[in-house]
Order: sequence, then C-alpha cells, then structure tokens
Amino acid sequence: MLGLAASGATRNALTKAMIEKFNIPAIPLSEQRAIAATLGALDDKIALNRRMNVTLEAMARALFRDWFVDFGPTRARMAGEAPYLSPNLWSLFPDRLDDEGKPEGWAFEAVLDQAEWINGAAYKNMHFSEAPDALPVIKIAELKNGVTGKTAWTATDLGSRYLINDRELLFSWSGNPDTSIGTFLWSGGKAWLNQHIFAVRESGNRSKPFLHAMLKYLKPDFAELARNKQTTGLGHVTKADMQRMLICTAPDSVHHEFDKLINPLFERAFLLQTESRTLAQARDLLLPRLMSGELRIAQAARALEEVL
Repeated sequence: MLGLAASGATRNALTKAMIEKFNIPAIPLSEQRAIAATLGALDDKIALNRRMNVTLEAMARALFRDWFVDFGPTRARMAGEAPYLSPNLWSLFPDRLDDEGKPEGWAFEAVLDQAEWINGAAYKNMHFSEAPDALPVIKIAELKNGVTGKTAWTATDLGSRYLINDRELLFSWSGNPDTSIGTFLWSGGKAWLNQHIFAVRESGNRSKPFLHAMLKYLKPDFAELARNKQTTGLGHVTKADMQRMLICTAPDSVHHEFDKLINPLFERAFLLQTESRTLAQARDLLLPRLMSGELRIAQAARALEEVL
C-alpha cells in the first residue's frame, strides 16, 4: 500500500514529485490487450447474467400479477375467452368473481401473515472484530455490493436466528425509498444479519419463490409507504404496514401449481447471481496478478475455464 507523506499542516496529500517516482510494470501492448479482453469477457458475462436476472424477475412478477392481482384466468373464463393455460391449470380457477372482486373461494390476507419476519440484530462497534471465527455483518450496503473491504465483521453471537446463509430471502425495510427499500436473495455465504433488514422465512403458509415474487411485485407499494414517512431522506416499512397491506390468496391447489411454474425461475436467478459473484471475485483476484506479471495470460485463461 502506498504511504502518503505529509503535505501541509492538517492533511496528507499525493504530490507531483511523489507520482514521478512511481514504478509501474512495462507491459507490452499486446499483453495489455489480452488482459483487457480476458477480464472484459468476465465483465460481459456478469452484465449478461444481470440482464437475465432482470428478465426472470419480470416473468415472476408478471405471473404473480396475472394470478393473484388481476385474476386473469378467472376474468378470461367469465368473458368466455380461449384458455391460455394448460387444461389442468385452467380448471383450477373459478369462473366468477365474488362481491369483493376476487375469485370465488379465495381470500384476502395480510402480507405479514405470509411469512416469518426476523429483524436483524443491533450490532454495534463494540461487537466488531477480526477474530478467526468472525463473520461479515450484513447491512444494506452489503445487500447492494456484497462483502467488501468496508464490511464490518463480528464473532459476537446475538442469537442464531440472526445467522444467515445462501438462499436467504432478505427484505430491507429502512432507508432511501428509491434505493434501499427492496428484496434481495443472499448468495454471499454465512453471515450475521444487521437490523433494518428482515430475514423473510417460510412459516408453512407460502413458499420462498412465492414470497420472492410477491415482495418484488409489491416493491412500488413499499417504496411509497416509506416515502410517505420519509424524514431526513429516510423512510421505513413496518410490520404494522404489512399487517394492513393485503394480498389475495388461493386454495392450496392453485399455490402448488404456481410454485411448480415459478420455482425454476427462482432457482435460475439464484444460480446466475451466484455465478456473477464468483466471476467478480475471479476478476478482482486476477487483475493485480496479471498487471504485476505474477500470472501470465495463458495461465489466467486456464484458471477462468476452471471457474466457468
């Protein structure tokens, strides 16, 4: 790491004279281009994975909306329209709406009742350490960027319910309504969950893929709730809000078929997210070794083949 000499009475600075003394490796232009092409391919694959995940989430939201919000199959049956689902699925939907505007036999239920919502622990500076058994503390920054050099770590166990691992469904309920309120599928390994984030866990009512699609669909409503309570740039969504927010639920047979359709989308999205995290780690590991000459481009290519 570069040490900065003092320049002035109150701060350190990087001076022109110091820059002129820097030594950088003289990498042939052909090697530079090969390095850029190799690492650029990783960036392209990560970007492709993200676009594919956006598409998968949009498909899940659209299916959730058609079945549980717009009641598309029931409305189509009422209008005598041609079925757009397989016969076994089509027959599961009622052919009329009740006085509340929902399919007959279905029910309105609170969002809160669909899962168990575990708020993260209140980790403080005194809990942070670099002990050998320390795990990262997951705050909103980690939900967006993963574990980085700025992430705090702790070996303090404030309760096993705050321990998370891959495939944990997390809901950030506090912060900027437009950038922080949202749903995340964790793929960063074992960690401790900090406050202001709910671990959304199955309670026996709904599957994790259903909960994921539901929360993604409801994001605009959550953001608006938070915006209406915004103070100093921050807003929040509470359990009381989710108790008042209703969704329509169907008989178990409908939910079972919905899960069969949406689970492959959910699993594919998680695998793409995990792959992107692995590729980003490989890129960040390879770059300094390639630039220093410690690793040649042919070796890097073989290493990437193993990763992929």
